[in-house]
Amino acid sequence: MSDRTDTLPPAIPAPPLEDNDADLLRIVPVRRTGQWTAAVAVLALLALALNSVIRNDAFQWDVVGDYFLTTAVLRGLWLTLWLTALVMVLGFALGTLLAVLRLSANRVLQAVGWGYVWLFRSTPILVQLLFWFNIGALYPEILGVRTVNLLGPVTVAVIGLTLHEAAYAAEVVRGGILSVERGQLEAAQSLGLGPWRRLYRIVLPQAMRSIVPPAGNMLIGTLKGTSIVSIIAVQDLLYSVQLVYHRTYQVIPLLLVATLWYVVVTSLLSVGQHYVERHYARGTADAR
Repeated sequence: MSDRTDTLPPAIPAPPLEDNDADLLRIVPVRRTGQWTAAVAVLALLALALNSVIRNDAFQWDVVGDYFLTTAVLRGLWLTLWLTALVMVLGFALGTLLAVLRLSANRVLQAVGWGYVWLFRSTPILVQLLFWFNIGALYPEILGVRTVNLLGPVTVAVIGLTLHEAAYAAEVVRGGILSVERGQLEAAQSLGLGPWRRLYRIVLPQAMRSIVPPAGNMLIGTLKGTSIVSIIAVQDLLYSVQLVYHRTYQVIPLLLVATLWYVVVTSLLSVGQHYVERHYARGTADAR
């Protein structure tokens, strides 16, 4: 039986396009009228809101300018900054240890790490601070020293915030460690590296790519979260402006002073986070 394709007529080649025909095939972009209309409406609303904030005399921008760089405010800002830095360093040091415990092959160590994270993530930070602030009711003396003299407001703030942040840091570090391929650990083990050398020389440098973004978010959250220590009379940024407006009754402008400083510092930290992320993303598709 003959192939039926032999009976088909030969294909007729398409005629070449003329210049006028090429114009007819020009691609026309899709008109996004709705999107542009929505964008204009949003910009108009933002402009109205900004104008109302700037021109509203109730904000008392002149008072904001007068108090923005005062000694009391800068002293409170400095305490907020070093408290944030100390809590993050101590929190991640303890969090790394907890992450190692959770990843340990020992069931007891796993249970201890899990229990710590469960307890401190389940309790509000305000409750934890108030608990540590009143620890003298349970332990009037520690090592022969009265608790009232040993644990002042600043010490209580450091302890409470550190223990709280360590629970979250543990999960951040654990997730970063789990993101490292198993083959890297096996290769390091084949070279005869001990567990701690494998952790610090092989695992953590690669895990930093996954750790840095949530750690940066934690840093910014901790900076803002330190404002809660004002409840135990720690003279941070918020407590400093509260002392002023309790005396002058200029509540709104003094709160704006604290708000603007938080915005400035968090913006700088966000820029730093971007460059740190780009550093650890070198050699990957995420580097940009």
